[in-house]
Amino acid sequence: MSITAIILIIFLGFLLFILEFLIIPGITVAGIAAALLVVGGIFCGYFFHGTSVGNIVLLSTAVSMTAMIIIVFKLKTWQRFGLKSTIDGKVGVIEVDEINVGDEGITISKLSPIGKARINDKIYEVRSDGSYMDSNIPVSVTHIEGNKIYIETKN
Repeated sequence: MSITAIILIIFLGFLLFILEFLIIPGITVAGIAAALLVVGGIFCGYFFHGTSVGNIVLLSTAVSMTAMIIIVFKLKTWQRFGLKSTIDGKVGVIEVDEINVGDEGITISKLSPIGKARINDKIYEVRSDGSYMDSNIPVSVTHIEGNKIYIETKN
């Protein structure tokens, strides 16, 4: 086997490694084939051309692989394929101006002891003091802890 064929086998292995790292997530056939091609190319260098050529092939492959990894990560090539959007929304956060202690509303579902109530024309998940309440009962907010709204029947 010629040196050119060995270089092409190792180069094909490099291309499959790049494909594996940048495009196909996880360990797939491309990654396994890349490892087999690179190791096979190094083995062919030793087997067909002796120790001195095999050592040169091994050293040049190691240097090339290291350079390829450094270049790919320094150029941030992999970021072109990654997810760029961020999630900045908040779930269940009650703004200070939305609802206050003493606000009044009406239950829109049965509370046992958690349910839904309409307060200030918005629907919230609310908690009673432990008692059960039917729907369409007038309520008022007693206190707010984080994202939990506690209510009681309106006096």
